[in-house]
Amino acid sequence: MTYIIALDGPSGSGKSTIAEKLAEKLGIEYLNTGSMYRAVTKYFLDRGIKEDNIENINKSLEDIKLSLVGGEIFLNGVDVSKELRSDNVTKNVSWVSANKNVRENLVHLQREIAKNTSFILDGRDIGTVVFPNAKYKFYLTASPRVRAMRRFEQNESNLSLDELEKAIIARDEYDSTRKISPLRKADDAILIDNSEMNIQETIDAIISKVDE
Repeated sequence: MTYIIALDGPSGSGKSTIAEKLAEKLGIEYLNTGSMYRAVTKYFLDRGIKEDNIENINKSLEDIKLSLVGGEIFLNGVDVSKELRSDNVTKNVSWVSANKNVRENLVHLQREIAKNTSFILDGRDIGTVVFPNAKYKFYLTASPRVRAMRRFEQNESNLSLDELEKAIIARDEYDSTRKISPLRKADDAILIDNSEMNIQETIDAIISKVDE
């Protein structure tokens, strides 16, 4: 019998790392939905497509082909995994993921990829929109300062720690108030605040709930 684990939460809560390790431990597949939105964002940025270019956005969606191979994300046949955490992509991914047509396209793709196979998916609307009937739902969070520190220590940004914290708070506000699939905890999701937990402790907390 197949099942879905939905792992939602804000940026910097450790979703991707934890989901990947959980998938390996449980012997199931993993889909990083955030990387899919980042890949679309990169596509738009590379072509100068901005938030108000609705016609170009809709037309471009027909030309975007995403695939996942060995945990890496390919955009029209090119591995772009290492380019998706740039400050420019991070700064723009919120408006891209808030676009109705972008979300409809990617939600459909996510459902198709995870169909008939046990999957863990991480994102912001997995338990509320993509798979509202997921067998297991978790909502990971941590304080903005802790999340900023994690991003800072990953050396993926040129921003200072204080700048990262401000950016994270701003993105939380944007993502949680957008009209399309806002960031929120599903009513039946288990809340885990891992501000004072490491990766293994967070994984253990999730597995203990799954075992129950």
